[in-house]
Amino acid sequence: MKEDRLTIAHWSEDDQPREKLRDKGPDTLSNAELLAILIGSGTPGTSAVELMQTVLNSCKNNLNTLGKMSIRDLCAFKGIGEAKAITILAACELGKRRQMESPEERPDLGTATRIYNYMHPVLQDEDVEEFWILLMNQNHRLIKKIRIARGGISEVSVDVRIIIKEAVLANATILAVCHNHPSGSLKPSSMDNDLTYSLQNVCRLMRIHLLDHVIITDGAYYSYHEEGLV
Repeated sequence: MKEDRLTIAHWSEDDQPREKLRDKGPDTLSNAELLAILIGSGTPGTSAVELMQTVLNSCKNNLNTLGKMSIRDLCAFKGIGEAKAITILAACELGKRRQMESPEERPDLGTATRIYNYMHPVLQDEDVEEFWILLMNQNHRLIKKIRIARGGISEVSVDVRIIIKEAVLANATILAVCHNHPSGSLKPSSMDNDLTYSLQNVCRLMRIHLLDHVIITDGAYYSYHEEGLV
């Protein structure tokens, strides 16, 4: 009778590396635990972590040495077939390529002009209003931009709660918002004003700095910050 493999799903919750990574972060896992997530299962009586500890011990726990092993070398270990060997070597290759990459340059969006120059290409051809949020760190470097709403020619409905939720999830300390006016008018509407002031009040409570609300047209912008309104 074929014996069941010892998969990660059958471990106690405290020993499951997937859950450990989710709850505590990838830096808390050992190399063997990270590799165990990739291969998924060990052999009867040997967990995936124990299997990978054996493999790593054979190359003196050096990931660089692991990456130089061949598929044949890895398949010599009981419990590692061709598919697992290929997965391990693919992970090692990705790690090597990451070392060769330069860190992604995050744009500095600390002024209305920079916000306009960054978002104008995104919004210049839109024929309906779109509302975007720009989430930043304390150095005004962009963490991510998110389109919150898309509406009609003259207005768009925006929920302040969604904006704050996205800012908190991204660990943003600075927030800017922007939307386009397809009509070409730079004059804020009463709805624009109400939204800006409501958002400013909530940001104060959440200790998030509302940097600006920028209205974008094709060729010009209106900044609440530059007008002294935020």
